[in-house]
Amino acid sequence: MQITSSAFTDGKIIPTRYTCSGADVSPALAWSDAPVGTASFALIADDPDAPRGTWVHWVIYNIPAATTILAENVPKDKTLSDGSAQGQNDFQRFGYGGPCPPPGKPHRYFFTLYALDIRLNLSSGATKAAVEAAMAGHILAQAQVMGTFAR
Repeated sequence: MQITSSAFTDGKIIPTRYTCSGADVSPALAWSDAPVGTASFALIADDPDAPRGTWVHWVIYNIPAATTILAENVPKDKTLSDGSAQGQNDFQRFGYGGPCPPPGKPHRYFFTLYALDIRLNLSSGATKAAVEAAMAGHILAQAQVMGTFAR
């Protein structure tokens, strides 16, 4: 399975538009080659370089199995029209919260997509930890794209 973004190249700088210094909208993401048996997808975006440990920027799960893209600027609603659920990020909000590191060296932002053999039995608003616990033993494949950002 592979995931890419039309907004940035893997390992390169995330444009300001997708950060707290810009419009703070989610970047477009696309994936392919999901394994047979995929029932849903989950995506977690986080920053392991944050001063107080990994900072969670986005948790979205129960993305329908037929989905292969998340368009730019996903609404910051707890539940989307396709049934996808968004969790709480470390900004204490739902949906995407863009890179917003303290001034200094660039941070890395990992967007990790999981192909799951189930839909998660979680209400909208779950935390990364709750999603990871619910996914345990149900991950068929995963893929990742990483961008960097500094202020």
